[in-house]
Amino acid sequence: MANSQNATAQEAGRPQPQTTVEPAGPFVRNSQAGRAPIYNVTGGAFGGTVTQPLVARPGYFRNFRVTHTLTTTGTLTGTVSLNADAPYNLNSLIQVKDAFGTPLLVGDGYSISYLVGLYGGSFGLLNGTNTPANLPSYSAISTTTGAGTFSYSLPLEFSKAYGVLSAANASLLPTLQFNYNTATNIFGSSSTGVYPTIGTQVDTDFYWLPEGTAGVEPPGLGTTRQWQVVQANPQISSGASARVQFPRLGGYLDTVVAIVRDSTGARTDSAWPTRLQWYVDGVPLVDTTMTELYDDMAIQFGLGSQVTLSRPTGTIAFCRKTSLNQNSLGLLDTGETFLSTNPATLLELNFSPAGTISNSPATLSCLVGQIVPTGALITGLPEL
Repeated sequence: MANSQNATAQEAGRPQPQTTVEPAGPFVRNSQAGRAPIYNVTGGAFGGTVTQPLVARPGYFRNFRVTHTLTTTGTLTGTVSLNADAPYNLNSLIQVKDAFGTPLLVGDGYSISYLVGLYGGSFGLLNGTNTPANLPSYSAISTTTGAGTFSYSLPLEFSKAYGVLSAANASLLPTLQFNYNTATNIFGSSSTGVYPTIGTQVDTDFYWLPEGTAGVEPPGLGTTRQWQVVQANPQISSGASARVQFPRLGGYLDTVVAIVRDSTGARTDSAWPTRLQWYVDGVPLVDTTMTELYDDMAIQFGLGSQVTLSRPTGTIAFCRKTSLNQNSLGLLDTGETFLSTNPATLLELNFSPAGTISNSPATLSCLVGQIVPTGALITGLPEL
C-alpha cells in the first residue's frame, strides 16, 4: 500500500526568502548594510601614486575602508627617526572626488587618514576606536625593517544614511587617489638601506538597494559632506597679535579643526595664546581659555579619558555635532547645531598674543567638515 504524503515535491522544494521584505518606509528599514572589496594593490614604491578605478556596487557608498601595509624587503640603515606624523603621513596627498570632479576629501595624509577619523565622528566612537592605533588592525612601524599596518575610513556618510553616494552606475563612480610620500619624510632624512614596499587595500561599507520597494532612497540623496585642508593667513610670529583668516567656505560646518606647524613643519602647541577667540563675521562666537577648550575636546571626543587617547599636538577642534549630547555621537546627530555659512562668511582665529614659538613663524591650516545639501538641510532624525 502506498504511503500518503502531506506535501507535494514542488511545495517542499520551493526556495525560501533569506529575509522578509519590508513595506515601503524609511530607507534604513528597506536596505541592508553590506561590505565589499574594491581593490588591493601591492608592491607600491615610496613617491608613487595609486589611481585604481573603483568598482560599482548595487547600492550606495557609505565610506571607503583603507588598509596600508608596509612589507619589509630588507633592513633600514643609517639613522632612522620616524616623523612625528608617521605612519599617517604615508600619503602626501589623499583625494576623493565624485563623478563630476567635486572634491569630497582632499588633504595631506595625516589630516585625512588620522584627524578626520579622530574628530569627524564617522568612524569609531569614544572608546578609543576613533584612532587607528587603538584598532586591532594596527601594527606599529618597525624602525628596523619599516614594516607596519594601519587602517582608517574615508567617510561619506555623516548622519545615518545621509551623505552617501550612488554606487550602482559604473559610469558615474567617484575617484580615489593616493600620492605616497617619500621614504625619508617618514623614516627621517638620514635613513638609508632597503625600504619596505607599500600595499593599499580598499573596501567599502555600502547600503544595498532596497528590495521590493520603489522610490525608497537615502535621505537628501546628492548631499555631500566635504573634507578639505585649506591654508589660513597670515603666518603667526612668536608673541605677535594676529587675526588669522580662513579661506571663504560656505555650506554647513559640523567640524572645524585648526592645525599649527612651526617653520620646520612640526606640529606645535607653543603658538596657542592663553585665550583664543573664534570670530564669525567679526563676532567672537567663542572666547575661551585654552584649558577650557582642551576640556571641551576631552568631553566631545573622548580625549584624555580612560582609554589611551590624547589630543594630537598642535591641533584644536570646534565640534558642532553635539545636538543630542555633550559628546560627538558619530552618525547619531540631528544637525540642528551645524554652523550655517555662505561663500562670503569670514572665519578667524584671534591670537592676542601668540605664544613663544621656537621656530617662528608658524602656519595654521584648517581641516573643515563642510556639508553641502541638496535643497534644504535635513535636520532631526530623518530615518526614524
